[in-house]
Parts: sequence; structure tokens; C-alpha cells
Amino acid sequence: MNYAIQCEQLTKRFQDRVAVNSLTLSVPTGSIYGFLGPNGSGKSTTIRMLCGLINPTSGRGTVLGYDVMTQSEEIKQRIGYMSQKFSLYEDLTVEENLDFYAGVYRLGREERRRRKAELIEMAGLTGRERQLAGSLSGGWKQRLALSCALLHQPELLILDEPTAGVDPVSRRIFWEVIHDLAKQGMTVLVTTHYMDEAQTCDWIGFIFFGNLLAQGTPQELIERMGANNLEDVFVTLVKEEEARQAAAGRGEERR
Repeated sequence: MNYAIQCEQLTKRFQDRVAVNSLTLSVPTGSIYGFLGPNGSGKSTTIRMLCGLINPTSGRGTVLGYDVMTQSEEIKQRIGYMSQKFSLYEDLTVEENLDFYAGVYRLGREERRRRKAELIEMAGLTGRERQLAGSLSGGWKQRLALSCALLHQPELLILDEPTAGVDPVSRRIFWEVIHDLAKQGMTVLVTTHYMDEAQTCDWIGFIFFGNLLAQGTPQELIERMGANNLEDVFVTLVKEEEARQAAAGRGEERR
């Protein structure tokens, strides 16, 4: 099996705080990997390391075959990233935002024209090309942000809570696009708090207190934990890790 992302003992410390602790995971090429965990669990720090934005304190990792420590620029050129917060220019139109990012990615004139047309159609933005991004609803904004992240045809798409605060219909449409991209061979790493979205992922990894608690297919994890659904798995893992951390803290106090 080929892997788009591989990490071994990947660790990030900020002074005395361990944000990510000896993370080992593998994301198969062409799959959708759901990276789940409560706020502050280490998801965003992990993503920043994988994107080449910060260096790990220790351990190793590769993204699309490139080392996260020494080849961050190569990684940045080959991935698409979309954050939870709308990160585009609200005072520019849909088309102007696409033109701006096409310039950032240094697309040629013909490729820019072709990719803009393809993505406007894919995102259902036809007829909204001259609409200001700031006037779009949450769901339409996220479709535009996704289109900008896809302009340069990345091999890996990283989505950080892409549908937070988006209405259910827009969420469903957004995920239909994600699954279509995966069918075309793109690898997707996505964080989400919606268990119905996570259930549709090919693989799931749970992180809490910087520790990867479990990973596998959604069905494997449900069966392994003897749970009724993925939400029960999530709650059980969090409670167990909280208890373990509390016990470890009491042990430290007694020393």
C-alpha cells in the first residue's frame, strides 16, 4: 500500500508543554482520513507540521514522499489547505479570489482559465462569478475556499474543520465533492467534530492530549470498542484518556 502521509514518533513541544506526543500514523494514498479530537487535542499542531509551517521537536514524517523537516517548500507546492475560518478576501469577487490564488500558484494564462471554469462548475458557483465573497452564505464561502485550495491540482488536500457552522444541506454537498475528489485519486486529511461526516471517512484517527488513542476504519473502531456508533467510540476514548491523565497526575504528586 502507498501512503501519502507517514509519521513516526512525531513530537512537538512548546517549552514545557507537549502539544503532540510521539504521533505515529499512516494515511493511504487516495483515501479520506478523518482526524478527530476535542479542541486543543493537537490536531492543528499536527497539521501545521505536516504542511511544513512548523518543525517537529523530534520524530520523523513524510508528506507525499517529502521530509517535513528538510523539504517543507516541496510539500507546500503539492498540497491544498483549507482552514475552518474563511480565509479569502471578502472585498473581492468570486472570480477575483480565484485569480488571486491562481497568481499565488503561478498558473499560466491558459491553465488559469481552464481551472477556473472547472472549479466554478464543480462548486456550483456558476452565475456568482461577480458576487463579492463577503456577501456569500457560509456554505458558498466554503465552496469558494475549497475551489481556491484546488486550483493548482494538489495531490493532498488538508481540511481543518471545513464545515463548522455550515448548514446541513451545504455540508452534504461539500462532502459529496470531497468523496468525488477521493474517487479521482486525491488524498484527503480532514478534521471534523461531526460524527456523521467522520463515519463516511475511509480511515479514522483519534487524538487527545497530543496522543493518538486509536486509528482504523470507522467500522473497525466501533467493533473494537464494542460501541453502537462512532460518537460512543469518541466519548469512551476521551473519558479513558482523561482518567489516565488524572491518574498520572496524582502519581506525580505523590513522588
